[in-house]
Parts: sequence; structure tokens; C-alpha cells
Amino acid sequence: MKIDLTETTSSKINAALVQARRDIGTPAIGMVLTLVIVTDEENAYDALKSANDASHEHPSRIVVVVKRAGRSVRSRRDARLDAEIRVGADAGSGETVVLRLHGELVDHAQSVVLPLLLPDAPVVVWWPDGAPPDLAGDPLGALGQRRITDTYACEDPIGYLSARSGAYAPGDTDLAWTRITPWRSMLAAALDQQTVSVVTSAVVEGEDENPSCELLAMWLADRLQVPVNRTVSGGPGLTSVRLRTKDGEVVLDRADGALATLRMPGQPDRGVALKRRDTAELLAEELRRLDPDNTYEASLKFGVARLEASAEAAPAKATDSPETVTGPKADAAAAKPAAKPAPKPAKKASAK
Repeated sequence: MKIDLTETTSSKINAALVQARRDIGTPAIGMVLTLVIVTDEENAYDALKSANDASHEHPSRIVVVVKRAGRSVRSRRDARLDAEIRVGADAGSGETVVLRLHGELVDHAQSVVLPLLLPDAPVVVWWPDGAPPDLAGDPLGALGQRRITDTYACEDPIGYLSARSGAYAPGDTDLAWTRITPWRSMLAAALDQQTVSVVTSAVVEGEDENPSCELLAMWLADRLQVPVNRTVSGGPGLTSVRLRTKDGEVVLDRADGALATLRMPGQPDRGVALKRRDTAELLAEELRRLDPDNTYEASLKFGVARLEASAEAAPAKATDSPETVTGPKADAAAAKPAAKPAPKPAKKASAK
């Protein structure tokens, strides 16, 4: 069932929701949270479709906020609220309210959304694109216990990651981080095996300007405290991770975006299902937990600049001259007689 309301108010929308539930014979509310989606007309359809698919696992009231400030001075001055209500089969496993805010009302979206939140239920705010730098400081973001962005949709994903690390607040998360959950699980399981020795360095390979690759590299650098190099491949997405140990390399390679191969020293290769997930699956995963993600916070605050600096410093450490070595190894080297330099080979005659 769909109901269109033009030049309406929040109280009329609530009344229409109650009447719509009665008309379809489901007066009880069985929803577990309110999902607020802040987007524009161009991305509203795809975002709403993903939210409806995720609602089969998390029945929720979905409130879509579409801001339409207007192009002319007069249209920007006139405030109007239009709404579209969807219940039943048209709204997944919950109910949906699409709000179109016109004119000056765009700057007061929180006053329109607040009366539509489910009482005594968590609130999650999701920006599919165009998220503000400070999520918790945004008027709509302040309504939510969890705030979800997608850095992959940004024009400058790496720059946005750096900005987000400075404005992080508990409850913030990113679908670029959610995309690497299977990778983190597989790598952690591989390192838990007793046959793997200490990791000395790592390499993360994936598409250029892919924030998931950067986040995975920062997670490895933060957790393992080793230099991590970021290399570029043709994709799709994240393609491989190599962990260097004294016994050999632990490699998780996914060239086709679906099936990966795990290689470990002294063990046969294994095939691993590591397909790229759609937005609905990523959103459903984030809605399973409403507490702050401390691991994401630590990885994000490690910083892209620090990651690049540690990777650049790694080759210098590997090629240190004997004069710069300190500690027990330096003392042992000083006790040994100096090796005689090898004789230089004779120069070959020029062919010209």
C-alpha cells in the first residue's frame, strides 16, 4: 500500500501510518529500530531498495530524507513537506516513509524526523553518499546511536578517511570497513595457527583509491605493528594480501572477486569463498550490532599518512649498513675480523 501526502506535517504522517496498518490488518508494531537514510533523489531508489532487503533480517521503520532546497531564490525560501508512506509488501518487513523537504525546511530536517522515530527503539542514520565530515555533530546524526557512511562513494575516498579519523565519535562506522570483514576473519584465523611464525611485513593489493584496501592495511599495521605496503592492481576491489614471515609468505589472493586462494608455508593451497557482497548484505551486518566498533576506531585513527610513512621507512631498515646497526648484533659484528673486499673484475673491452 502506498499513500501520498502533499504539503503535510509530521503529525499527519504518524496518523496516516496508524491508519495504513489498520487497513492491511497489522495494527501491532513489530519493528526493532528506526533507520534514517539521508540522500538525494538520484540515489534514493538504490538506497531504499537495499534498506528494504536488509529489513527482512531487521524489521524497521525506514525514514528516507530527501533534501530538495530548490534552484531559484523563491523555491529556496518556500518551505514544504511532501511524504510517501509505504506499508505491507511495498515496504519490506517494516514500513517506509519517504520525506521530501523543500526550501528552508531542508535546514531543519531533524525537527521533521524526530516525531517519526519509533519510541524506545535504537536509531541508525545512514548516508549512502554525501556524508558530512562530523557525523555526530550533524543534526540528523545526533539522533542516532549508530552512524553509517560509505567512503567508497566519495569523490576523494582517501582524503575523506583522513578527515573522518579526526572527527570520529563512538557509533560511527563505514561500509568500506564492513566490506573487509571476511578478509579480516580469514587472516586472523590463518595467523592463529601455530605453524605460522611472527609476521615481519605485509602487502595489501587492490584498486587505486579504494578505501577498503586502505582500512585493511591500517588494521594490519595497527594490530601487527609491522610496515604494510599498499600496492595497486586492476581489481576488482581488494585482490590480495601477503603476510611475510621467516618461514615464508601467508597469501590470501582473490583475483576474480568471488573465489580466493589461501596459501600458507608447509600447507596445501585452499579455496575460500570470498565473494563481493552487495549493499543490502553490508547494511544488514552493520545493523546486527549497535555498540561502538573499537577495532574500526583504532584502525581509522592509525591514519593513512602514518601508514604511508611506515611503508616508506621499511626499505631503509632492510638495507641498513653495518655502521648503523646497534645492539647485540652490532657487538658481535665488531668482534669479527673485517672481510677483505673482493677483487674488482677486469673491464671488458668496448665492442665499438
